[in-house]
Amino acid sequence: MNNLIIIGHPKKDSFCYDGIFKTIKNSILSSGQDLKVIDLYNDSFTRPRTKLIDSYKQLITWSENIFIISPVWWFRLTPRTEIFFDEVFTPGFAYQFKNITKLYAYPKPFLKDKKVRTYITHGAPALPVRTLYLNSVKLRLIMGVYTFVFGWKLSLFRKTTQFWSVPFVDDETRAKYLKRVEQKTFKDIRS
Repeated sequence: MNNLIIIGHPKKDSFCYDGIFKTIKNSILSSGQDLKVIDLYNDSFTRPRTKLIDSYKQLITWSENIFIISPVWWFRLTPRTEIFFDEVFTPGFAYQFKNITKLYAYPKPFLKDKKVRTYITHGAPALPVRTLYLNSVKLRLIMGVYTFVFGWKLSLFRKTTQFWSVPFVDDETRAKYLKRVEQKTFKDIRS
């Protein structure tokens, strides 16, 4: 199985990178399956970046399982993760609008065959984000990006995991988070 990890954190010692990314990477490598990595903060985003975006599109096409990892900054994923969505998941490659009427259209997804697992880390606790802010980060990501390119699937909600208060939790809690990542990764690469 062809597995692609997209890591969107600039710091190698972060929980996203040193914890989640390494756990997924090691799990896939131990299974003997194929793995490629897009490290958004290791690549040069200097314009023009046509060749870089084309290489990303080739990796998306190649992959069967896609793992996306990013922290939340200002209620969005990191800037390079958002640029990735804007410049890779483009009309014609990832989706196309199909007219229903003269004024209305719906997005027809072209990447429906891809399995996607996303890990989002928050500095904030769960309660205010899920209630006061209506879980807007996850909702926007799934409804505003993923449904366009991967189609309407309940699994997009189930396979988008949020870890809360990451800078403030103890090592035991982080270890539990990473155990969940490992278990879910093995489940994903077996199916």
